[in-house]
Amino acid sequence: MRVIWLTEFGAPSVLVPGEAPDPEPGDGQVLVDVEAASVLFVETQVRAGRSPMPLPLPTPPYVPGNGVGGVISAVGPHVDPALLGQRVLASAGGTGGYAEKAVVAADQVIPIPAEMSVPDAVALLDDGRTAVGIFRLVAPKPDEWVLVEAAAGGLGSLLVQLGVNAGAKVIGAVGSDAKLAAVRAAGAEAVNYAQPGWTKQVRGLTGGAAVDVVFDCVGGEIGTAATSLVEPGGRFVVYGAASGEYTDTSAVAAGVTVIGPQQMMGELGPLMRELGAAALAEAAAGRLRPVIGQTFPLERAADAHAAIEARTTVGKTLLLP
Repeated sequence: MRVIWLTEFGAPSVLVPGEAPDPEPGDGQVLVDVEAASVLFVETQVRAGRSPMPLPLPTPPYVPGNGVGGVISAVGPHVDPALLGQRVLASAGGTGGYAEKAVVAADQVIPIPAEMSVPDAVALLDDGRTAVGIFRLVAPKPDEWVLVEAAAGGLGSLLVQLGVNAGAKVIGAVGSDAKLAAVRAAGAEAVNYAQPGWTKQVRGLTGGAAVDVVFDCVGGEIGTAATSLVEPGGRFVVYGAASGEYTDTSAVAAGVTVIGPQQMMGELGPLMRELGAAALAEAAAGRLRPVIGQTFPLERAADAHAAIEARTTVGKTLLLP
């Protein structure tokens, strides 16, 4: 089968198209013929040799990729054969997703609703379950001010929609003027955090008031600046570090509830399958719309990584084997 090998850590060019034997499902596993695979920003960090989480890096060479969707073509021992032919969504466990076929745990697959396409479902796997999960943790109320960083990205665009649907007053912060329109089209206000004084623009939109919730996935200078926008009683959620470093939340005012990545994963980790199914249900009901900004053939995985790193992508990026 065709795969993408990560030969060594480095620039996108270390992602090389190649071949590998077809995997066989083991006990409790199924084989999925992959129709779409997600590409995550965190995967670009790992490819470069930087682990954003307190986890060891995989050892090259290996096939990267996690979220996949497609049809179950084989089942291993102790797996219900009725699963054969079902369209499903699943996590490959962090490796093996950039391929024509992937082996996944049978008890973790999520059926794809009949009214959804496989690419739409895959766009909601990692980002959808994370968005639904962290949104539930802080539960923004109607008329609360909510700031979403990287609001035009795959996960950020979902948080914007969830906030708007909840009746919150959402401000999406993005890294370029070209992305402002995408946020406003979703019903939110928008600011460009690449411009000086962007926090003053946020205060201008709120009428000088603090924001009640910050969803921070950028970290670094942007995340630190965002800490000044929350006051006692607010919530500050750190779920990423696109800048390369997590926000130093010691700058957050006393009385602000801070939820960091370890706490978030501790609370949401056991619920990932449930949260993934919830995201699909929201989409099937028309309340959540995945934004697929760009797709690439499997062989162009390196181009997908380069586009994400160049910050030129909008919404979700997918590979289509």
